[in-house]
Amino acid sequence: MKSALNTVEEYLATLPEDRSKALQELRKLARNFLGKEIKEEMSYGIIGWVVPHRVFPAGYHCNPKLPLPFVSVASQKAGISLYHMGLYADKQLMDWFVKEYPKHSAAKLDMGKSCIRFKKPDEIPYTLIGELFKKMNAKQWIDVYTRELQKK
Repeated sequence: MKSALNTVEEYLATLPEDRSKALQELRKLARNFLGKEIKEEMSYGIIGWVVPHRVFPAGYHCNPKLPLPFVSVASQKAGISLYHMGLYADKQLMDWFVKEYPKHSAAKLDMGKSCIRFKKPDEIPYTLIGELFKKMNAKQWIDVYTRELQKK
């Protein structure tokens, strides 16, 4: 569900305790492993980590006034969703994640192009998500993003 709230703290305060706790844990992983170049903000009504204009002045090709989206998390009707744009754009990263997932979770992988869906907060494999966050930093994401954009 998209939120009209302005801050991450406001967003988290509106959630049931189990979901807030899960998103706070994902937030901690993002802060620890995505790198200092990445900025946390409310993005598209959910918690997002973006590459700010000071790092990537071109911004997001769909709307250059916006920073480049990278990772987002959301509490939605059916559960918690984690969006990692690098998974969508980097086949090697996607293949790695799909292969590793069963080693970290008994739950069936429910995934779209960049979206990983968790029906229950206790199904989130935090160790694997931390590893995923470590595998791609802002520079690597910019390189993959610009390479893929040039193909189009």
